[in-house]
Formats: sequence, structure tokens, C-alpha cells
Amino acid sequence: MKKIIFALLLMLAVVQVHAQEKNKFRVGLDAGYAMPDGGGGVLLAIEPKYNIADNMNIGLRFESAAMAKNVNVGPASAEASLTASVSYSGTFDYYFNSGTSSFAPFLGAGVGYSSLGSIGFDIDDVEEADGSADLEVDGKFGGLIRAGFEAGKFRLAATYNLIGATELAPGAEVKNSYLGISLGFYLGGGKWKK
Repeated sequence: MKKIIFALLLMLAVVQVHAQEKNKFRVGLDAGYAMPDGGGGVLLAIEPKYNIADNMNIGLRFESAAMAKNVNVGPASAEASLTASVSYSGTFDYYFNSGTSSFAPFLGAGVGYSSLGSIGFDIDDVEEADGSADLEVDGKFGGLIRAGFEAGKFRLAATYNLIGATELAPGAEVKNSYLGISLGFYLGGGKWKK
């Protein structure tokens, strides 16, 4: 673990300490915690971007999230796990920065497609009818909204991923939307213009 932290610190020391410049490319790497309805998990994302202006960029976000959640189906309770799902989103970010500081709050949005993993769960019914199931889930179109800030090359963001619910059976559905809190850094992008 110490070697990984040392390698990250060394890499960040070599990279410029400022943020973005028009007509430059950058790549962001994020890791964080995913919070679906009634559970939790981890997320990893990579996002190449192009700076269309000194305070705006467009990108393509590839995110993988592995989550576990609870599902209630009538009188039965189920403990479910969702395997890693992958989403592909076109994104846009707007930065509130005057160019005099490397601290830049931002707002962003995106649209895309989420390839959802299969759902496996064990059912503990109050009537002693125990069992298990593994269901395949179709992908869904959706979107995201996010806010956060960048300081130097580091980025902290809260992202709400809007993904439609999946119907498991009549009257039983799983909510696929989730909130992600991530910390990351990026490479490239140039300097904030003054």
C-alpha cells in the first residue's frame, strides 16, 4: 500500500498544478462510494475530456459500479447483490473559475447507456418459503447530474446517476439510480487562463 501511495504522490508531483485550458485534452480517473436505495458499493471511472473553452469541457465517461442492495417484495425480504454494471455517458461540465486560482467549483450533466449486471438474491419469507434466484437485467438509457470542485489536479464530486427501475415481477422492482461520491485526479488539460 505504501508503494502505491508513493507512486501516486510522485506522479502528481510531476504533473502541472493548474487545471484546464481551451483546446486541450485531459483524462480524469475517479474512485468512490456508490449509494443505491438501501445498500452500497464501489465505483471506478475514467473520463477523457476536451476543453471547448477555458471553463467548459465535454467528455465520455466510462464508469463501473458494483453494488449490493436490499429488495422488498411484498411480505418477503430479499438480500440482493448486483454485479458490476457499466455505464457510458457523454458529459458536459461548467466551471465557476475566474482563472486566478486553481480552485474551481463545477456543475455537470450527461446522458448515456447503462449495461446493468445480473441480480442474485436469497429470499427469506416469513412463511418459511426460502429460496434463491439469479435474474438477468436489461440495460437502460439514463443520465447524470453532478457537482463538486477541483483543486489543482484533484477532483471531488457528487454524481447522481439517473437510471430507470427494473421490474423483476409484477409488483416488484429494483431501483437502479444511485448517488456516487468520488475522489480523483486528472492528467493534462493545460493551465487556467487569466
